[in-house]
Amino acid sequence: MTRFQRQLRQTLTIARRDFIATVFTPIFLLFLFAPLIMSSFGAIGGLGAANAADGSSDKQRMVLVMPLDEARLVRAADEQLRATFPRDARPPAIVVVADPVDPRGQLQRRDFDVSAVMQGPLDRPAIFYAAGNRRDARYLAAVADVALRRHATGEARLSTPVIERVSVSTPSQGGQKTAAFFAVFGIFFLTLFLSGQVVGTMAEERNNKVIEVLAAAVPLESVFLGKLLGMFGVAVLFVAFWGTIITQVGQFLPADLASQAAQLVPAVGLGWFALLFVAYFTTAYLLLGAVFLGVGAQASTMREIQMLSLPITVVQVGMFALSSAAASRPGTWIATLAELFPLSSPFAMAGHAANRPELWPHAAALAWQLMWVSIFITVGARLFRRGVLQSASSKPAWKRLFARG
Repeated sequence: MTRFQRQLRQTLTIARRDFIATVFTPIFLLFLFAPLIMSSFGAIGGLGAANAADGSSDKQRMVLVMPLDEARLVRAADEQLRATFPRDARPPAIVVVADPVDPRGQLQRRDFDVSAVMQGPLDRPAIFYAAGNRRDARYLAAVADVALRRHATGEARLSTPVIERVSVSTPSQGGQKTAAFFAVFGIFFLTLFLSGQVVGTMAEERNNKVIEVLAAAVPLESVFLGKLLGMFGVAVLFVAFWGTIITQVGQFLPADLASQAAQLVPAVGLGWFALLFVAYFTTAYLLLGAVFLGVGAQASTMREIQMLSLPITVVQVGMFALSSAAASRPGTWIATLAELFPLSSPFAMAGHAANRPELWPHAAALAWQLMWVSIFITVGARLFRRGVLQSASSKPAWKRLFARG
């Protein structure tokens, strides 16, 4: 073998070693499927937002406050114009109120959401709309003009509407569902982004033998809970920093966007909702952090941590999808399932706070979630004690289980 051939063979051996060490690892799978994972996040988030929007648009209406004779003319014009819109872009249905009432008060109705109200003669109607619904107000103006042209006697007249935006103090059902989705997404994003730091803490101290010293001094459950609370303090500092910045940015929003944001009022009220959001973020972080902590205790290398963390992350994405569906369909069986299942309960109950005004279910839900936090910590500590500290084998419990199988 010549010198060149020997060097070539050594070079290819090193290249093959590095290639295999890089490709046959869980982190490479994350890299390989990163576009699919990111698109899945986007698709799930978009689907949740679309479900919230569809659920609110189904209950949205436009109201006519006028005599039945004029209302029939407007309905006929509405049928003519509505047919020109695609099915998914058609305006809300029209409801007629024949009795003389305050048109502005119709925007405060609780049986359904009212986007726009039209009152008065067709040649000069008064149209009132809530923030973000100017498109529906312009549609009513066009309908009034078509109705006037079709049924005017003599010379055709133009309709000259007076359009006015009205500030609505009563939260809409669509706003509540949108607030529910944002609450679910906010807790999911924060917990998934911040709780991953927990998984490496136990493995790091296991490698440098610090965990044996801690376990000899204090109960192992206290070690687990202390580490979890310490990392939660870091998460609280992160959230407080960015929360302060985001609240200040809200002051620079355009007036129309600010008025639309003001409609995202949860059913329990902003004060209670803020407290419940913090409480459910806490329980969600503790639940997911306790699971990650138990996983990190069983793993001895970063490769094992990545291998065990990926399924947990996939499960959390599924919990987010389940909770998003529950937020758009309050009171259904899927909402009940999401509120009872431990890992999805904090997300679903945050959406529940936006959709329902009752407060007592939240006390029961928080107690239920804290009970599961203690269960996860206890199970994780016992698995670590039996599988690592008191085992003759250096392999973690999950490896020995697969070895037996």
